[in-house]
Order: sequence, then C-alpha cells, then structure tokens
Amino acid sequence: MAGGKMKKEKQKGPRAPSNHYQGGVAFHKSKGQHILKNPLLVDAIVQKAGIKSTDVILEIGPGTGNLTKKLLEAGKMVIAVELDPRMVLELQRRFQGTPFSHRLKVIQGDVLKTDLPYFDICVANIPYQISSPLTFKLLFHQPAFRCAIIMFQREFAMRLVAQPGDNLYCRLSVNTQFYARVSHLLKVGKNNFRPPPKVDSSVVRIEPRKPRPEVNHKEWDGFIRICFIRKNKTLGSIFKQKNVLSLLEKNYKTLQALQGSQNVPLGGNDDFDVARLGDQSMELDDGIDDEMDVECDEAEGDVSEFKNKVLSVLKEGNFEEQRASKLTQESFLTLLSMFNKAGIHFS
Repeated sequence: MAGGKMKKEKQKGPRAPSNHYQGGVAFHKSKGQHILKNPLLVDAIVQKAGIKSTDVILEIGPGTGNLTKKLLEAGKMVIAVELDPRMVLELQRRFQGTPFSHRLKVIQGDVLKTDLPYFDICVANIPYQISSPLTFKLLFHQPAFRCAIIMFQREFAMRLVAQPGDNLYCRLSVNTQFYARVSHLLKVGKNNFRPPPKVDSSVVRIEPRKPRPEVNHKEWDGFIRICFIRKNKTLGSIFKQKNVLSLLEKNYKTLQALQGSQNVPLGGNDDFDVARLGDQSMELDDGIDDEMDVECDEAEGDVSEFKNKVLSVLKEGNFEEQRASKLTQESFLTLLSMFNKAGIHFS
C-alpha cells in the first residue's frame, strides 16, 4: 500500500456461540436465563429452605431442573412455573419415567400473570427484571405461605434487608419489611451460573408476617411514596412542596365532601393493586435519593390553612426535621396515624 504499511489480516476462526447450553438447550441472557451449575450451592439453598417432607414447593424459573431434582427429593410435590416452552419440554423429559414424575407439576406461563396455586414454600432463581413485582405478588398471595427462598441481584437483595440509616434503605426496604421478615442467607458469585450474569447475586429468605398488618394498603403506599420523594430531605421540606400539598388538599376536600353526604370508611384492607407496590424501580442508584422524580419547589405566597394543618401534625410528633432514610416502621406508622386523625389521607 503506497505511503503506508500493509496490514496483515488475521485469519478469522469460527465465532464462539453467544449462547450457553445444557442438554442441547440454549440459554438466553436477554431472557434472564442463568442456570445454577454449582451442585454445592443447590444443596445449600435446599438446606436453608428448611423443607419438610409434606411441603408443596413452588419453583419459579426451574430451567433444566438442577434445583428441581433436589426439591423433589426433599418435599412432597413441586409446582414449577416456567415461561420458556423449550425449558418446559426439557424439564418434562428429564423426569419422565422417574419416581418423581407424578410429584412434579409444570405450569407454562408468565409467573406475574399466572394465578398461583396453594404452596408451602417458594424457591426461585428468577430473571432479575421481575424481582420487585414478583416479591409483592408473593407477599399478597393467599393463603399465606411459610417462606420464600429467592435468588436476587445482590444490590437488590441488599435493599430488601437494609435498615434505617443504611445507604441502600429505601421505599422498597420499608414496604417489603412491613409485610414480611427478610433475611440475607448467601452471597453467590456470578461464576456459579451458566451463562454467568454481569453481577453477583444473593439468596434471601422472605417470611410473610402473620397476621398481615391491618392497614389500608393504598393509604400506606401513598404515604410511603411521598416520604421517599427525596429520602434524605427533611419531612418538613417534603410536605411543604406545592405538588404534595396540592395532592393532599385535593384528597382532604374530596373526603370531607363525601363524608358530608355519606358514611365513607377510610381504614381496613380494601382492594389493592399489588402491581403498584411492586412498582419499585430496579435502577440501582447511589442511595442518595429514592427513585421518584417530583418537583421540589416549596409552596410560595401566603401560608394556607391546609399547609398549617399538615405542618402542625409534623411538629406535634417531632417529625419536621426527621428524614425518611432514618425512620423505622413504627415511626412511619405513628406519623401515618397522626395524619389520618387530622383528616389527612394519602389514597
């Protein structure tokens, strides 16, 4: 080549396949298919689940059945929910003609859209993109199960178990721990999967609280959402925001009008959209603020009577200078109760 150097082309060999295989079945990262390949880890998960011989086990995302086999050995029955029809066929082939075949029921479908049957324990290695909605679908499943042992993306798992004052403590932490006891069991490195994901994972134990907290779920969710608009701002500054005051005053006037014409119950466990609670962003931010983007301008001009009413509740309970990032479940419940007694509601 004139005026330059000739570049010797490298001979291209056969390109390595982008998918990983087991038993002739390709795994797709785009679908969140990461199969556990470490038998010691599978044994540890089953052991920590505390499965009884009489238990009906719900397995979500069984894949090719590495964990399923151990669950069948430990419990009475396994109900496996799998979206991928190829995996369903592989699972059925694997156990066909074995002593386990009559104790395995496979449901093909999206677990978020499937009516789940009765089960005692849930064990799941799930696509991480459904972590939040699945968690709340399980928490509101009836009848309540004993516990769930679930593999999550590690930072999501750390949010579930985070305590007040922790960097990752957020709306997800508060809502999950309000309805369940949550504990971290195992840290799982990415190399325990085929194909390996981009991040490490953790196994978490979730035990629904029994009885379920007696609170209006829409009210609780609306309240927590506002408190965590900016979790490290004081509650006083959050509840001075124009859009927050406008929303609460609209609720206040509507309920006042309704109560004036008929007897409207404001408490209790009304019908609840579980997807709303499950709408916890999977974005793993720096922990400074929560995921909601809301205007932060404070109300200007004359101090309204309603604004005084809201701020007086905060002052009465010494919450004006408190921050959501530091508050316990009991503190949130106390403040919500005080607002409700003042006629201020969040749903």
